[in-house]
Amino acid sequence: MFSESKIDVSRFNKVQTMKISARNTLKGTVKAVEVGAVNSEVVLEIAPGVEITAIITKSSAEKLGLSVGSEAYAVVKSSDVMVAVE
Repeated sequence: MFSESKIDVSRFNKVQTMKISARNTLKGTVKAVEVGAVNSEVVLEIAPGVEITAIITKSSAEKLGLSVGSEAYAVVKSSDVMVAVE
């Protein structure tokens, strides 16, 4: 688990930093944004060769100003984590 993070949201509104209750925040670089009619698929590289993909609404992607090369955070809020093996 990761500790509480502070995310700089100064470009989005007048609040300089935002505290968030989710413990799992992963800072990364936007590698791709695939815009669809309703949703957008966002790929973040959180470490060299390690990517995480999120599906968010098209309007959220626009409001966040996501573009390739920009920094963003993957925020995971879940009460369950499943593990599987073959």
